[in-house]
Amino acid sequence: MSRRFSLEGRRALVTGANTGIGQAIALALAEEGAQVTAAGRRSCDETVERIAAAGGQGDQIRLDLADPMAATGLFAGAGYDLLVNNAGIIRRADSVDFTEADWDDVIDVNLKAVFFTAQAFGRELIARGASGKVVNVASLLSFQGGIRVPSYTASKHGVAGLTKVLANEWAGKGITVNAIAPGYIATNNTEALRADPERSKAILERIPAGRWGDPADIAGATAFLCSPAADYVTGAVLNVDGGWLAR
Repeated sequence: MSRRFSLEGRRALVTGANTGIGQAIALALAEEGAQVTAAGRRSCDETVERIAAAGGQGDQIRLDLADPMAATGLFAGAGYDLLVNNAGIIRRADSVDFTEADWDDVIDVNLKAVFFTAQAFGRELIARGASGKVVNVASLLSFQGGIRVPSYTASKHGVAGLTKVLANEWAGKGITVNAIAPGYIATNNTEALRADPERSKAILERIPAGRWGDPADIAGATAFLCSPAADYVTGAVLNVDGGWLAR
């Protein structure tokens, strides 16, 4: 039987894994056989418990990527060969009112931390001549402008660019680098949109699938990109959006 989607024998670090998309990704990787470290600035107890209940292997670490260099010491000798950069934050305000603090906070977590975490991961793999996979969580706003989220939009455009430059540099070293661009997913980040009847209606009318996405929709695509089935996929930004960008 083919094992092209199996992650047995792999070790993964998933950032922002205490809830939402990150939690779903951690669970999906564990279900495919990976040993998963759930990293979050809050406790990942629930994620680890769900992994164990499903028969998987998981542990956790506290990791606050408000310090963009917080993960750089995690990889040396630790045996990780899968990295999912999922942690992210969002701040909403009209662009004329947007503050420097809100700009810097979002860019630090969503872009600067993504690069320096991936850099540390890549350095370790290259030093030991090992192959591996990086999956960054981008956004529809890697392609569009959005409304009232200037730093988030800038950061996610940046994530798409970083994904491509790292893919170019590392493909010959056996490391693939891809990104997932989630559509409108029912998470904490979209709570304000879902609570606004007019905005929620307008969003749903634009989505051909006719529903908000579920974190599990992102998890399956991420597991694919981490698997041997995606060994020749690198530099891709995969839209998982219910058809939003097609309309």
